[in-house]
Amino acid sequence: MRRDLRLLSAATFTSTLDRFTVPPLLLAIAREFGASLGEAAAVASAYFLFYGVTQLAWGILSDSLGRVRLMRLALLGAAVAGILSALAPSLWLLVVARALTGSLFGAVIPTSLVYVGDRVPVEHRQRALADLVGANALATALATVGGGLAAALASWRVAFVVPALLAAGLAIMLARLPEPTPAGSAPPLTQMREVAGQPWAYVVVILVLIEGSFMFGLTAYFAPALESSGYSAAVAGLVVAVFGLGTLAWTRVLRLLTARVAPPLLLALGALLAGSGYVVVSLSRSAGAVLVASVLVSACYAFTHTTLQTWATDVVPKARATMISFFATALFVGSALGTQAAAPLAAQDRYGLLFAIAALIAFPLGLVGAFGRWRYARRAIS
Repeated sequence: MRRDLRLLSAATFTSTLDRFTVPPLLLAIAREFGASLGEAAAVASAYFLFYGVTQLAWGILSDSLGRVRLMRLALLGAAVAGILSALAPSLWLLVVARALTGSLFGAVIPTSLVYVGDRVPVEHRQRALADLVGANALATALATVGGGLAAALASWRVAFVVPALLAAGLAIMLARLPEPTPAGSAPPLTQMREVAGQPWAYVVVILVLIEGSFMFGLTAYFAPALESSGYSAAVAGLVVAVFGLGTLAWTRVLRLLTARVAPPLLLALGALLAGSGYVVVSLSRSAGAVLVASVLVSACYAFTHTTLQTWATDVVPKARATMISFFATALFVGSALGTQAAAPLAAQDRYGLLFAIAALIAFPLGLVGAFGRWRYARRAIS
């Protein structure tokens, strides 16, 4: 299973590398195409939106085609779409190419989660998911640094080529993964009825929708906030890369805490640290403030998000793939909504208000989410 987890980690690494390359490139993209930052932000929001809205289709296809076959086909398609992104001659063609890339890479991480849910017992699942999040974190750091350096030293187009080439290689390498279950299970409508009939599924989906809005949707503005304060794209990329390194460090802490700290407390801890990080960056846009905020917000990815992921794999076990599809849809629709809703404030250089709003979202999410997770555990016991 360790080898299988390493391959899954490589696939999720590549998907995340592609996704987090964009934020430090937004100003460079806007300059090349003579667009505003708000218009260029559509490159990120389209990616998140199409990543999210295709999730249900991927969940259905993972049951009919098989988990591994689906990931391999999606990676191959994402490689082609990534090259098209690098060659885009206009902003709106770039938006279309990124939307296509996001929709294809969107199959990888949720299917990896289902794969872990199929093969790893629930009591060990959060530790396995922490490994995937660790790979995501490393990719986040490298993507942010690489994107910033590409924009400063070469061209933003170079940043889209690397994940495309990695995806092509992994489409071949994932042939080594065994299928966890026979292709084909309950019909899609039956699975959707299973999810719709479980009230706790709605709770998890709403929580991750809100989490996506502030954890992914609004951290996309860390790099532009620094650049608007006079820092170069390379410096902004290096500072924001701490988000990925912080997540990687927090996942190591998580592995020590999972056997000692109850899931509701982990969920609350991550959100409360994230809210604190947004308070810091709402008061100052210095490199030091953004660095501290990146470390604190990254705790949400390690603690809150993996707790929600584990909860999602358990809440409807008979329709796990469909539930994870709804979960991922909510996460990235929330991300897209957060990015696009904040674009007017970013265009007006009102980053302090933008990040203050993020803090006001994060704090209640931690408290409400922890209470919901506690009630779910008590319900399961009784």
